[in-house]
Amino acid sequence: MAEKIRVLLADDHAVLRAGLRALIDAEPDMEVVGEAADGEEAVEQTGRLLPDVVVMDITMPRVNGLEATRRIVQTGLPCRILILTIHHEQEYLLQVLEAGGMGYVTKASADRELMEAIRTVCKGGVFLYPSATKVLLEQYLKMGGKGAEEEEAYDRLSEREKEVLQFTAEGYSNQEIGDRLSISPKTVDTYRSRIMEKLNLQGRADLVKYALRRGILKA
Repeated sequence: MAEKIRVLLADDHAVLRAGLRALIDAEPDMEVVGEAADGEEAVEQTGRLLPDVVVMDITMPRVNGLEATRRIVQTGLPCRILILTIHHEQEYLLQVLEAGGMGYVTKASADRELMEAIRTVCKGGVFLYPSATKVLLEQYLKMGGKGAEEEEAYDRLSEREKEVLQFTAEGYSNQEIGDRLSISPKTVDTYRSRIMEKLNLQGRADLVKYALRRGILKA
């Protein structure tokens, strides 16, 4: 039997945490390994429990979810962070990705979409609603779009690197990309490292934002 996805729940509402725990623990491939009632506790629990995925609320006491996400990402721990929020995507979507979150789920749709989102980010994908791509693209266009330097960097990518970039931005895992391109997952990782270096990117969230600016991911 494959190992279960280890999930940490970070939300200041105990009743909501209890409900989410019941939903997640009912899945055969997941288990809740811990809970946190504020952002400070979320950072501490992540370092202690080493979950695969942290489901993080934005609005929490002491330290909010975005700041907690930044702190966890800065530790270099291999966990993925999924934002769970009541807020409208246009308010926080860009901030979620900038902080290092791998996507978001609204609390109103958590009963239908949270499990899919957890599995997606655990595999290294980015979970976004279809409408979110359009929002992100509009936000980046307002910020000035892509410059000549970025255009030149993209032109330095090989065709295979461009393929890996696209599949990575679309949320495919190393294994899935390798299967599509008939290369090993380790080779996929090597290509991705080269892409990151050439484009001066730091992670998958950066890749998604870059792909949006380039028009690789369509709004």
